[in-house]
Amino acid sequence: MFSDIFAGTALIVVTLYIIVAISVEGYSIYCKQNNITPVFSQGNIEQSFQPPSASHIFGTDYLGRDVGWRALGGTSTAIKVGASASLISAFIGVILGVIAGYYGGKVDHVVVWIYSTFASMPTLLFILTFALLVKEGFLYPPLARGVDVAATLLNADPGMLALYLGIGLTGWVTLCRVVRGETMKLREAAYIQSAKVSGCSTFRIITRHIIPNLFHLVIIYFTLRFAYAVMTEVIVSYLGLGVQLAPSWGVMIADGQERLWRGIWWEVATATGFMFFLVLSLHTLGDALRDRLDPRLKK
Repeated sequence: MFSDIFAGTALIVVTLYIIVAISVEGYSIYCKQNNITPVFSQGNIEQSFQPPSASHIFGTDYLGRDVGWRALGGTSTAIKVGASASLISAFIGVILGVIAGYYGGKVDHVVVWIYSTFASMPTLLFILTFALLVKEGFLYPPLARGVDVAATLLNADPGMLALYLGIGLTGWVTLCRVVRGETMKLREAAYIQSAKVSGCSTFRIITRHIIPNLFHLVIIYFTLRFAYAVMTEVIVSYLGLGVQLAPSWGVMIADGQERLWRGIWWEVATATGFMFFLVLSLHTLGDALRDRLDPRLKK
């Protein structure tokens, strides 16, 4: 009973975050098209470092910007990075895992070698390096132009796009391993053998019979990976190599922590609180989905 209550609460919280993120994203696009400064970027230097009050519930930062509005703007950044990076990871992991598990042999050996190589890489260092290359403009010129075009289409600055790709390209290994193992079991199942005998194409067998039976793993992985991507975005942005123009909880923490010794705590506390409740809700929801959807746990 308590687990259902926690899971339901977590689902409500995540849904609220998503609604806020979509609203902020739409508002940001509207402001950009009409050359309007978004409310979370508006500041008054004369009101800098104001403590929480009736006019600014979460206080103001060093530029006099409302911390509450900045945190809400950061919600859009976190959700965009989390969703985009998780989708990239899930797509790569499922495709490679299914191919390796279904075909086996040399194909399997190649995929195992690829994910073993990625698993041996220091993930955070790869993400930081990739973000630095994008931020400092060290990419091959045609590739850099492609990044700029993609960033414009996705309403994201190059640093945010680098996080999409960096986190997505390094986060698929675990799912690939699980999908590969499950596919090896499923390919020997009676209904798969029957489909082969009846003349079904390999593509149809994979898309109609194997992937749907693996989808519960993808949902669980996506939810947990989402939380990891949010935390990684905060860390990378905190280090100054992630999001550059949009509001970010990591940037807020980096700005605020320099003034904690002066008793200016509200910017760090607000950004940390927003991140904490989102990550906690995602982990709670992921555990609940695993309990409900994983057939091994049902047994």
